[in-house]
Amino acid sequence: MSVAALPFDNEIDACGLKCPLPILRTKKALAAMESGQVLKVLATDTSAVNDFSAFARQTGNALLGSAEKDGVLVFYLRRR
Repeated sequence: MSVAALPFDNEIDACGLKCPLPILRTKKALAAMESGQVLKVLATDTSAVNDFSAFARQTGNALLGSAEKDGVLVFYLRRR
């Protein structure tokens, strides 16, 4: 299954925001979700690639995949 075909339960748009705001918005959104649900995050901050990888490792949430299209980064995280 390609990243573009991943089903998700909630989506947040963090485009135009700089670190640490995309991660903070993601943390807040995940806290409101149930275990096992998937969050799709859109971001444009290039440091987000490393940030989301580290965030997933540190919090135990699974980074299911990421992609980039036309300067927009897309991340899929599963709530622990």
